[in-house]
Amino acid sequence: MRPPLLHQRCPELAGSLPFLRLGTAPTPVRALPGLDTRAELWIKDESGYGDGGWGGNKVRKLEWLLPEARQRGARTILTVGGLGTNWGLAAARYAREQGLRVALGLIDQPVDEHVRAQLERLRASGATLHLLHTKTRLILAAPWLFVRHTHGRTPPYYLPAGGSSPLGTLGAVETALELAGQVDAGQLPEPAWLVTAVGSGGTAAGLTLGLRLAGLRTRVLGVVVNDTLPLDTPTLLSLARRSTALLRARGADVSGAEPAPDAIRTETAWLGDGYAHPTRASDRALARAAAHAGLALERTYTAKALAALLDLDETGRLDGGPVVFLHTHGPR
Repeated sequence: MRPPLLHQRCPELAGSLPFLRLGTAPTPVRALPGLDTRAELWIKDESGYGDGGWGGNKVRKLEWLLPEARQRGARTILTVGGLGTNWGLAAARYAREQGLRVALGLIDQPVDEHVRAQLERLRASGATLHLLHTKTRLILAAPWLFVRHTHGRTPPYYLPAGGSSPLGTLGAVETALELAGQVDAGQLPEPAWLVTAVGSGGTAAGLTLGLRLAGLRTRVLGVVVNDTLPLDTPTLLSLARRSTALLRARGADVSGAEPAPDAIRTETAWLGDGYAHPTRASDRALARAAAHAGLALERTYTAKALAALLDLDETGRLDGGPVVFLHTHGPR
């Protein structure tokens, strides 16, 4: 099994930071001329990452989180999300393969055909589902959930929404290091911007840290698609710095890698009425991506991120060099 790029860059982490390869790397990059943007547009396609091409960027986080859970002796992973959570489904599927149970605390979101189908997949995954409806009820139920899923004296291994802990964030660090290797190999020019949806923060924060570790000047543009969590620029920078501190605590020399204040920029104008609420702009972007670039996006994350990219490009607010769109949608 090929070791992760983070271990190759920081060999001292190999003994202190376990990793479990769950997909085939690197994920591909290619130009997207069909979208007819002012900026030179590229895509790094994470949508096929995972066992059998299933899972997307969520699997990147699990490559670090699952071996840590096993090392701690956990028997159950406890995590949270919306009724249609891709993260929860990925966690349930890959944790089961490692002999771990999964319990999910779920809150309501707008229900459409995709969410109904996703909820059926969650029910069939073997995960224990707790339908708690609101964030307030989820918070109030937290102590009971921990007791309910404690085995003997072993509490569940808790993961925040989207797996966006300092450790889970390392999944996107790996993605950024891959991108840097592809730039070095001449597969694409060094981007000025790397654009991603921000649903729980881990991907944007990890990309920011990984780009600094790789020595790239690329900035992250995070398109916020979730109004239930604090996801502003200072919050994402704080998560990136906590991941930096984790690497340092595990023995890595990460001098100079801490992201600068301007390393990430967040945009909220494409959120619409809230998490999982489609917008006219995202529906236009979804249709345009399918017709002119052969991309299968979804309405909650990737269509809103691409809508922001296209609108910002059209108004000249992405001038300054090539732009890479991170395609993170995996489940089909």
